[in-house]
Amino acid sequence: MAKRAAPEVNAGSMADIAFLLLIFFLVTTTIETDSGINRKLPPMEESEEDVIIKQKNIFTVLLNGKDQLLVEDDLMELKNLRKAAIEFLDNGGDGTCNYCKGKKDPTSSDNPDKAIISLKNERETSYKTYIAVQNELVAAYNDLRNKRAQSLYGEPFSEMEANYKDVNWPGNKEKLKEKIEQIKLEYPQKLSEVQ
Repeated sequence: MAKRAAPEVNAGSMADIAFLLLIFFLVTTTIETDSGINRKLPPMEESEEDVIIKQKNIFTVLLNGKDQLLVEDDLMELKNLRKAAIEFLDNGGDGTCNYCKGKKDPTSSDNPDKAIISLKNERETSYKTYIAVQNELVAAYNDLRNKRAQSLYGEPFSEMEANYKDVNWPGNKEKLKEKIEQIKLEYPQKLSEVQ
């Protein structure tokens, strides 16, 4: 019996198909990128005069290379940082803050507008601890803003911000923006990172 020759496969279009598949996957694939820490730097001021800040209006947070937290010269656990920051920010020591619910301690911050949280860390500090401290400090501001928005407008600040960013939200965006700005004025986020 005669040997039959094996039929050849036409591979001429295989390169075209592979090229089209490659283009398809390049176009449809999304690549996730790290966005980093969301921080807005304060605007540059052209003021010639020095601003005098009282020491009692500065809440000092130090983070050493062993990930230990030193708050106002006392060792503190991370879980207590948010509460301590809220007490400092909401103190109302000079009596000008009529919405502050703090102890009105004259040795602590005068007003949320004057209160500054100063964060300093060493090079050996772990990134995980640094971010955890940042989160707790920002959460202190968010808690105060949520409570204030709840008492003024009946909804938390975080929900107001989410509604403002939502394109399909049916309410008045301008009015909502005014409310958000009012809360941000009452509890401005002043977080200073010292090198």
